[in-house]
Amino acid sequence: RHATAGYPSYVGSRAFREAIAKWFEGRFGVKLDPDTEVSSSVGSKEAVFNFPEAVLNPGDQVIIPSPGYPPYSTGTLFAEGQAIYYPLLESGNFLPDFSALERQDLSRAKVLWVNYPNSPTGKVATLAELETMYRWANSRGILVCSDEAYSELWYDGPAPSMLEVAKSGVLVFQSLSKRSAMTNYRVGFVCGDAGAVALFKRLKTNIDSGTPDFVQDAAVAALGDEAHVVEARAAYGAKRDLLVKTFGELGLHQPDTRGAIYLWQRAPEGMDDVEYAKRLLHPELAIAVVPGSWISKPCGELNPGRGMVRWSLTPALETVGVAVERLKRHAGLLRA
Repeated sequence: RHATAGYPSYVGSRAFREAIAKWFEGRFGVKLDPDTEVSSSVGSKEAVFNFPEAVLNPGDQVIIPSPGYPPYSTGTLFAEGQAIYYPLLESGNFLPDFSALERQDLSRAKVLWVNYPNSPTGKVATLAELETMYRWANSRGILVCSDEAYSELWYDGPAPSMLEVAKSGVLVFQSLSKRSAMTNYRVGFVCGDAGAVALFKRLKTNIDSGTPDFVQDAAVAALGDEAHVVEARAAYGAKRDLLVKTFGELGLHQPDTRGAIYLWQRAPEGMDDVEYAKRLLHPELAIAVVPGSWISKPCGELNPGRGMVRWSLTPALETVGVAVERLKRHAGLLRA
């Protein structure tokens, strides 16, 4: 069907945009107009990084979670905006602390980034919690940019979408990379507020080209199938359960991971996150995790990732099993 030359649509084929709208209504009960409220993207990374250019003037502020996906920050800086970070802390249930944010001058705030299911904390926000975020931002004229790339990777109940709260003032960023493991295809979409989608489309046509038509066809097929998503969710959940159970048996912190593909674990008492990561790299263990302080932006004097490490659930279950056996055999290496 696509043997002839020619550039694909910048904003996605009609068939792809219709498939997105159909999937979104079936999954979240939200109706989207394929013509005005949906646009394709080359994965979600290009959309997340480039979108600030559409809405920021130099010096405008973007409110960003820490830890968080790096393009929230780099896209803001590239658009000459100012990044304002809010910490995601276990003590605050990994939610924004708006009372703390309000102690800052946010007079030039244009965008609030939120990400649930959250990477890397594993928090899945409830619909009521999403509504609180939306109301706070909307009352201040701030656009909510909701990164929902992990929306289908939940373990204890379906994750809601910010578009279930409202479409006005909300732009959702989605990807097939996590739901359908289509990372190499580079295909995603943005949807929501028609005005924000129109801005994204105008920006996109000046920056890159469209996703290849045959890749969009693959995405249409993926969106029409849920069996592979259920299978992937079960596989991630099995790895989560095995690691968390092992942590408990060894007296280590058991993270309450409800979604996404990471475990955000507190280091053993008396040990910081970098030392804990180094201990796990001991040749007898040879387990690689990421120190939380390395992937978190300081919020004032607080680094919200200090004392935390990020485990990935992407290795095969058999590989996780090997790691578990090593942990049990050499647990003494992890004591302060």
